[in-house]
Amino acid sequence: MRSVVILVFIFFCSWSFSQENKPSDPRVGLVLSGGGAKGLAHVGVLKILDSLGVRVDYVAGTSMGAVVGGLYASGYSGKQLDSIIRSTKFDLLISDEIPRESKTFYERKNGEKYALALPFNNFKINLPSSISRGQNVFNLVSKLTLGVSGIEDFSKLPIPFYCIATDMETGNEVVLEHGNLAQAIAASSALPTLFQPVILDHKLLMDGGIVNNFPITGLASKNIDIIIGVDVQDDLLEIEELESVSNILNQISNFRAAEEMSEKSVLADIYIKPDVADYSIVSFKDGITIIDKGEATASLYFKELQAIAKAQRFSRAPVNTPDFKELKINDIRISGLEKYTSSYVKGKLRFRSGESISFNDFSEGVNNLVATNNFDSFLYKFQPSDQGFDLSAKVIEAKNTAFVKFGVHFDQLYMSSALVNLTKKQLFLKNDVLSIDFILGDNIRYNFDYYIDKGFYWSVGLNSKYIGFNSFSSPADFITDEIYPEVDRIRMSFSEFTHQFFIESLIKKDFAQKIGLELKHLKITTNENGFLNAFDTEEYTFEDSDFYSFFGALKFDTIDNKFFPKSGFLFEGGVQYYFASSDYNNNFNGFSIFKSQISKAFRIGDKLAMNIGVQGGFKVGDSTTKALRFGLGGYGSNYFNNYTTFYGYDYFSLSGNSFVKSSSTLDFEFLKNHHFNFSANFANIADDIFLNKTWAESPSYSGYAIGYGLETVFGPIELKYNWAGDSSYSGFIVSVGYWF
Repeated sequence: MRSVVILVFIFFCSWSFSQENKPSDPRVGLVLSGGGAKGLAHVGVLKILDSLGVRVDYVAGTSMGAVVGGLYASGYSGKQLDSIIRSTKFDLLISDEIPRESKTFYERKNGEKYALALPFNNFKINLPSSISRGQNVFNLVSKLTLGVSGIEDFSKLPIPFYCIATDMETGNEVVLEHGNLAQAIAASSALPTLFQPVILDHKLLMDGGIVNNFPITGLASKNIDIIIGVDVQDDLLEIEELESVSNILNQISNFRAAEEMSEKSVLADIYIKPDVADYSIVSFKDGITIIDKGEATASLYFKELQAIAKAQRFSRAPVNTPDFKELKINDIRISGLEKYTSSYVKGKLRFRSGESISFNDFSEGVNNLVATNNFDSFLYKFQPSDQGFDLSAKVIEAKNTAFVKFGVHFDQLYMSSALVNLTKKQLFLKNDVLSIDFILGDNIRYNFDYYIDKGFYWSVGLNSKYIGFNSFSSPADFITDEIYPEVDRIRMSFSEFTHQFFIESLIKKDFAQKIGLELKHLKITTNENGFLNAFDTEEYTFEDSDFYSFFGALKFDTIDNKFFPKSGFLFEGGVQYYFASSDYNNNFNGFSIFKSQISKAFRIGDKLAMNIGVQGGFKVGDSTTKALRFGLGGYGSNYFNNYTTFYGYDYFSLSGNSFVKSSSTLDFEFLKNHHFNFSANFANIADDIFLNKTWAESPSYSGYAIGYGLETVFGPIELKYNWAGDSSYSGFIVSVGYWF
């Protein structure tokens, strides 16, 4: 019947316009199917509808259809949605990656160590409920719908709207047409396994595509004359395509949808099916092409759509969608708290009632809270109030407080390593965490942490770690003042136990201070035959002492990426006073070590970044404890004691009681996550270079490296070729995975 109506409109318009008679005004309903990234084709269709002047009187959507349809209903045009998509980084959005600067120092360390974390409850390892919380997506949709945040009846939106979700307890369809628009969109688009469910009105809701991926029947009660349906769902595969397990599973899940669509598609007066079969539900990188596909397919219905537009005689008035660069938060209400307090949540958000902040600052505050991993969900809504907004948020505290974490790594210092970690939060207190690393491989290690996080107040921590090398090579003068002409490098065994008690606090965001007490036991031995010729023994011990010290440190860190930085500033400064020792060699006198580093990362272009830095340190007092002096050489991200990276020289090649080093790295990200970089470093290192003023002379040592880096889910993979300025040394550097 509706097809007949459209044909009548086409005929009637061509006749009546010539007679200057105004035709009746058809009401148009638009239904948008789900389909993940393929649903971006809806934007292309909307651009055609807008360009022809078709007035949409009701929008219905599911999943990605709910996202696009909800934003269109709130006032955005197809062209505006196109611009939003072009400026959106979907990989960061969907992965729910929290910016490094939003994390606490403790969480940054964890995020740069573990490749995989799994819930661990009742001595069983479980799988997480989803890959992503969907928080970044929700933040973006909340920002885009701020202009209609006070409208709780979706029929009162600029274009009336409803969307579909699935009740995961009953399997029933839930029609969402009241409440908060951003929350409704989040529930309808919570794709199983990718995003976690959304709790609304005491119901656990997920992607509406599970029960109704083309919600056309609901438009029958909305006084609609013509229905335009846009379908981006997959058709059933042909027999020759059913060769893989994934394709067979997709075919099974599509049986019901295909059967339903055979009935639903005929209900649409204009049924538009963009050619997006070559794309998957996660092909967001092809978003622009997918939009073009939708636009091209909609153009095939030019005459039908133009006839509707002529019959409506509608001119879309531009809707001013507020930018909301600044928000005034009049009141903050938090519900759902049991273990944590409202003040704790507000402290992590880092803004207070009565403040005016940018939405970016608001999003950073939400990220700060989410980064604690103490909450499974932070669902909020804005209500216009007194030239600002009241913020109402409902939190779901994390049910999983124990985790097993894993990591793998290879480098030329520690060699092959596998990491297993057990983390338990809220062991004794609401804000404490216990973490134990067991590192197996060529060199066995462990790391124990217990931390009570009080944010801007003084936090308390305990740390104990062991580092051991069965055999590694070092110049003789690195650990002893004796000279042995017949020995260039000594192969030795090294073990270090370090135990720390410390307190630290945030002075302000990204700026922390720390003081503490340390006990360190060092043991260094060798059974190098060439060296033992001078002694009547089978093993020679260089060091076997306990060292007691006080330490203090300051750290300011806004670096965006530890391994491939593009922006940010880093300052670290510290002093450590060794006041006592068990003194194995009977030659200990107290001494202090001062060290600091500064680095700055900045962009030169879209794909090119530079990181420059200066680092230095000096020792005051006793100089007989050689193993605690400064050392340069090799490449590493988690050196112990006072050793640090220096390209162009082997590990532990250069040593002294003072040093100064400058470095720079030029990084070119030629493809996403693929890096080509060039590094140069220069240094002076020896005894007392600051006293004799040789630190400011031309560098005694220089080195360079050129390499390739790849960012992966289990950490960076790096291959570098490095060489010394005087060509005395060269070789390849290999590092795989996060350092630990």
